[in-house]
Amino acid sequence: MKNLNYSTQIIVSQSAKQVFEAINDVRKWWSEEIEGPTNVQGEEWRYHYKDIHLCTMKVLELIPNTKVVWLVTNNYFSFIPDQSEWVGNHIIFDIEEKDNLTTLTFTQEGLIPDYECYNVCKDGWDNYVQKSLYNLITTGEGNPNPREGIGFNQELAEKWGINYTI
Repeated sequence: MKNLNYSTQIIVSQSAKQVFEAINDVRKWWSEEIEGPTNVQGEEWRYHYKDIHLCTMKVLELIPNTKVVWLVTNNYFSFIPDQSEWVGNHIIFDIEEKDNLTTLTFTQEGLIPDYECYNVCKDGWDNYVQKSLYNLITTGEGNPNPREGIGFNQELAEKWGINYTI
């Protein structure tokens, strides 16, 4: 049976250590609107993009230079009715260094074509992983969503009708 989870790969000449460090510097490749520690195992952090997407991630695994795993513990999309999409998904970064090249395999375990958000999410991850994270690793400059100037807080979560506390 074919694996339907979303997955993509990038190959770089930088070391596994450099790739691992870039992944964990999420504010430099995904969004400057992230609250909480993204590089501490067992901790949770929050992401939001305008009033369109917000989620809480828990750092499940940090295996230096080898693997990073996040668990989506809460999620909200303004553009779909089913708010359970993404909840319980694992965001996995597998890193393998071989012959002076490092392969990063990104997988969102649970993001499948049946999801209403699949195409939008696939396009988003293609941009963030294949372009922004790739550029951060290879040039030192990613292209994250800029800070919006409004820290995410419970008042905004209540406005959107969701429980979004850490």
